[in-house]
Amino acid sequence: MDKKKMTFALAFCNRGFMPGELIYGAREDMIQAVTDAGYSYIAMDAEFTRYGGIETREEGRLYAKWLKQHEGEYDGVIFSMPIFADENGAVTALQDAGVPILMQAYPDEIGKMDFAHRRDAFCGKFSVTDVFTQYQVPFTVLKPHVVHPLSEKFQENLKDFAAICRVVNGMNRFTIGCLGARTTAFKTTRFDEVGLQKNGITVESFDLSELVYNVNHKADDDAEVLDKVEMLMNYADFTKVPQEKKLTLAKISVVIDEYIKEYHLDSLAIRCWNEMEQILRVCPCVLLSELNDRGIVTSCEIDLTSAISMRAMSLASEMPTAVLDWNNNYGDEEDKVILFHCGSTAQSLMTEKGTVTSHKMFDKTDAGSGWGTNEGRIRPMKTTISNCLTVDGKIKIYASEAEFTDDPIEDAYFGCAGVCKISNMEDKMLRLARGGFKHHTCVGAGHMKDILKEAFTTYLGYDWVEIDN
Repeated sequence: MDKKKMTFALAFCNRGFMPGELIYGAREDMIQAVTDAGYSYIAMDAEFTRYGGIETREEGRLYAKWLKQHEGEYDGVIFSMPIFADENGAVTALQDAGVPILMQAYPDEIGKMDFAHRRDAFCGKFSVTDVFTQYQVPFTVLKPHVVHPLSEKFQENLKDFAAICRVVNGMNRFTIGCLGARTTAFKTTRFDEVGLQKNGITVESFDLSELVYNVNHKADDDAEVLDKVEMLMNYADFTKVPQEKKLTLAKISVVIDEYIKEYHLDSLAIRCWNEMEQILRVCPCVLLSELNDRGIVTSCEIDLTSAISMRAMSLASEMPTAVLDWNNNYGDEEDKVILFHCGSTAQSLMTEKGTVTSHKMFDKTDAGSGWGTNEGRIRPMKTTISNCLTVDGKIKIYASEAEFTDDPIEDAYFGCAGVCKISNMEDKMLRLARGGFKHHTCVGAGHMKDILKEAFTTYLGYDWVEIDN
């Protein structure tokens, strides 16, 4: 997946009777911290205001005007408080920023508590956050309450804030392509399309018959089809797959790419059974796997709300995500579960390149109709589980942290699966069942619950469902 370089707009506070000269050092510190972390920055010219800080309402307006002129050039704002801040200038400057705002306040140092060096930013941070709350301007505060920009802890804060910005900016407005109607047998994957639109999520729906028609009108020797065959064979182990099935899978992939390009789709939910198997005689699992590895979040079984959770985690982690069934208990171990799907999991989340096979469930009644499952195992890793649903125009969402283990799963177990260890799992299963959540959960690489919660609740307005308590 391509990783976008983040850019932060920097802002600094001032207050008339405080030692404003400290702002000059703060500007140097923050620029170094941001660039050391691998990010870019923009900052208003230090000569525009006294000490280059924001104090008065007029200076706040000046900064707001400068920020507006650079709209679209920054992903978030870092408001640095090297001294006690003037909250009136701060809120005037940032109330229309339109992106996440990180509040950073400097610590005081023992031995430097004279008036020329004492900062009082510990106290001043509350002054700013109080007024921002009154104005209903969302902002982010992280631990510790005061932190030096050149500390390791602030590097962690920057990394987390960058992830929050990616989630918020990437979820504010995006488009999901719905290829096919809701899978008839699964009322569990219902969703409220108008409610999603109120949350900035556009759904574009396409009849599966159109996809089938377009696939059937692709020639075997089309250059784009042959290129796609080559790409797919390099992506997964296709050695067992008949040539005509390779061509059909390649044609489906080409058609999906056409939908993505024409309608500017950011993610997908696909009706993967059973028409594709009955009519096209293939199973599209490996295509979903490749799309997810490519950075196009794609869920199966028209589980469109899973695509929302997957996209959020993909933005946070800058890694592919997967939607999986809560499929099997793992013997008598109460905190372990086998999470599974037929083969839509991105290979970067697997132990090795998958093997493309024919779907054993479809083969049971219609042999040869299910070529396309991508079989393998999910690699051991820290993970986050999350999913959402739509209720009365709102998005309800949960997230919790877990770990995929290296516990074995017998060879006869088909599809792509992994053993996931989840603390207090039985209590969480009760909460998910009572909350009306589906038989799917989404997984991402790494622990990111706090990042998701901050993005969902502070900025996006989703209803958070806590399952850890």
